[in-house]
Amino acid sequence: MKVKTLIVGLGNPGAKYEKTRHNAGFLVLDALCENEFKPEKKFNAEICEHEDSAVLMKPQTFMNLSGEAVKSFADYYKVAPENIWVIHDDVDIPFGEVRVREGGSSAGHKGIDSIINHLGTQDFLRLRVGVKNEMLEKIETEDFVLQRFSKDEEGKLQEIIDLCVKEIREILKSGDKEPKTLKIE
Repeated sequence: MKVKTLIVGLGNPGAKYEKTRHNAGFLVLDALCENEFKPEKKFNAEICEHEDSAVLMKPQTFMNLSGEAVKSFADYYKVAPENIWVIHDDVDIPFGEVRVREGGSSAGHKGIDSIINHLGTQDFLRLRVGVKNEMLEKIETEDFVLQRFSKDEEGKLQEIIDLCVKEIREILKSGDKEPKTLKIE
């Protein structure tokens, strides 16, 4: 398999976490994968081959250890950090908004922390899916991200996922990784 781009969706494995805010990355990749995800024990991840020598990865290490799977895959297939894209939830961005940018700190996101620590760099593309709403102020962040989306949010979730899928396909096609903010109406 020739790999030009590794697109990582962050989340936690198992039915318990399936539709939670923390699994925004998994939800986007599920919509982007045209075949099916296959377990890859060597990398402790599920993999889906995509067009243009891109591979979609859902680490099965749980969020806080995501960097282990990303690093082992990147080393094995010699994927440079600038060709690694990560899709993840972000509690600092309002629900309905997606921000695209390369580099930057983890802002406290444990999955991004893990990837930065394992790769030894912050220089990879991120699609940050906003999950912030008014409930975040009332409970601990760790509890908030492990909750399911509200009924109102579920009604808009597919639109956000579609927006992310469209953006990923556009970047794959054009190579344009300029920072931008995307919003659903």
